[in-house]
Formats: sequence, C-alpha cells, structure tokens
Amino acid sequence: MLLREMPVHSSALQVEAVSEHSEFAALRSEWNALVSRTDDQIFHRHEFLSTWLDHFSNGSLFVLVLRDETDCLVAALPLLRRWTVLHGLPLRELRSAANLHSARFDLIADQPEMASAMFLDFLAEQRDWDALILTDLPRKGRARALEQVARKKGFFIGRWPGTQSPCRLLPPTWPELESQLTSRFRANLRRRRHGLEALGVVRVERCSGSDALVAAGIALELSGWKGVAGTAIAQDAATLGFYTDLARVLASQGQLALWALYLDEHMIAFQYGIEHRGCYALLKPAYDENYSRYSPGQLLMAEVLRDGVERKLDHVDFLGEDMPWKQDWKPIACAQDWLFVFRNTPYGKILRTLKFQLVPGVRRWRGKFQS
Repeated sequence: MLLREMPVHSSALQVEAVSEHSEFAALRSEWNALVSRTDDQIFHRHEFLSTWLDHFSNGSLFVLVLRDETDCLVAALPLLRRWTVLHGLPLRELRSAANLHSARFDLIADQPEMASAMFLDFLAEQRDWDALILTDLPRKGRARALEQVARKKGFFIGRWPGTQSPCRLLPPTWPELESQLTSRFRANLRRRRHGLEALGVVRVERCSGSDALVAAGIALELSGWKGVAGTAIAQDAATLGFYTDLARVLASQGQLALWALYLDEHMIAFQYGIEHRGCYALLKPAYDENYSRYSPGQLLMAEVLRDGVERKLDHVDFLGEDMPWKQDWKPIACAQDWLFVFRNTPYGKILRTLKFQLVPGVRRWRGKFQS
C-alpha cells in the first residue's frame, strides 16, 4: 500500500493506493457507507465490485482511497494497473475496474473536486503509468470534476463518447405510462398477448432468488442469437461465474429481481435484474425466438414496468446500448463517456495526439476516400 499525507485547507488528508485484495475486502463497511451518502447505485457498492474483481480482474489491483483527518473514508476510485498497447505503442495503463458487464462506473467522493485534486497530485508523483482510462462515466457524474481538475493541472485530456443507455422514468399510474406510448405499439402488445393466450396459459413469475431460475434464464439466452454469435453468458467461464455468483450475493441482500414469462410450463422470456433504492436495472434479458412473432420479451417488459408503477419505483434502467425495442418504451438517454487522462510528459502528449487526432484523422480521410 502506497501512502501520502497532504495538508489541504489545514486538514491532514491521506491518499492510499490499495493493492491487495484482502485490504480491499476490509474496506467493505466504510466503502458502502461512502457510496450510500454519495451516489448509491448497486454498481458502486463493494459487493458488486468484489464479485466483478473475482471474475474479470485482468491486472493488478490499484484502488485509490482518500481519508480525512478523522480517518474516515471520503473518496475512492477503484482501478487496475496493467501493460497494454495503444495503436501500436506500449501503454502503462491505470484503468477503471469495469467492463461491459459493469453498466456504471464513477468517482465515489463526498467532495469530488477536492478528491480529484488529491488523487491527481498523488498520481503525478508516480512514474509507472502513462494513462488513466475511466470507462462508462455518466456525463454528469462525479468524475466530471476529475476531468476539470486534470485539465487545470496540465494533464493531457481526451473524452470518448460511450453508450447512450436508456432509462424509463415511471409515472404515478400505468394508464399515464401507456398514454406516452404510440398507439401502434399499444395495439401490437394487446394483439400479441391475445395471440399467445390462444396457445395456452400465460403467466408471469417474479422471484427474488433462485439458482434454478438463473440457470434456466442463462440457458434460454444461449438458445438464441447470442448463442449463435458466441456472446451468451454460458459461453464464457468468467462471465458465467460472475452472473451466477452475483445473483447469490444480490439474493442474500434482497436486491435480486428475476422475471419469467411462461406459456403453460415453458419459459419463453426472462429478465435478470437488480432492484435497489427505487430503481429496477435490467442486466440481462432473454427470450425464446420460436415465439418471436408474439414479442415475448416486450410482453414481459410490460409486466415489469406495470409492477414498477404499482410498487412506486422511480425508474427502470435498461442499461447497455440503446436498441429499437428499448425505444418503444419512450425512455430518456443517460449518456456515458470514456475519460482519458495522459501524464504531462512528452510521451503522454504523443499518446494523446495519436488517440484523439492522428488516428481519427486517418479514419475520416479513409471514409471520404472510400465514399
């Protein structure tokens, strides 16, 4: 563990770099207390990050934490340190402990601007990194302060557009939500529900914890186009382990929300979701493509949204990339970006120029030439 104490506004603040998993595990209680009083999303909480690290960590742990004069944890930035390549050049990278299965990442801090200054001053003294890369940052999140402070301190900055993740705010009543949808979509839902009911008994199940249902949902996903494309959960050991273990962790805390749509006793649609502080977040959907003409995924989504309205949830977060089926529900876009902070060195300037000027310029030129 690296330590550094700094006087800021007459208060002794201490930056630490946690590099051992046992040390990170010991932070659980105070980490979650910090998350609870800042931006209490499940993706920032210790148990989610710990499960992610157990299965996806592809570098050495490098978690920046900041403590105040009372030894209280007031900021954290979970990172991984690794060697990689950027457009052919070697890169010593500090990267957010996140990937496409993380959904959200951000600086966790009581005072984002002060924490950003402390972390960047600490990193400025470390000579074994070239770039800090933070992925899937909410455009109005706390890491915006880190970008602003880094620019003032002379680091080379770049921002890359990320996903436009859809989010559906829930009104007080279901009729009000329905009125916001197109008449064509509402009619399609009714017609497809009636068509499905003509084939057998249609029922919906909501469950807060079941290994068997998780396994059945993962198998259903494998049977569809993701299985053909090789991107299904079941086709990668790390991904399968993550979602299986995460389901158990969430179930133990009452945060797992599994949904299934059945025709008679056959499951034809499935959702693996998280429910936390008034939000239902959809991690993984799946449906039986043999019944695609009846839109079982959308029929199940309608039940999930109706339930959310009835139980007074604030919103449903679709997560991930925007897709046409998500747009049918008239969500708002929650924009996310990638932030690149390069060291204020000649090599850092070269890396920044290559990433944000030379390579994009060549791609634009090729596009014009080919058109």
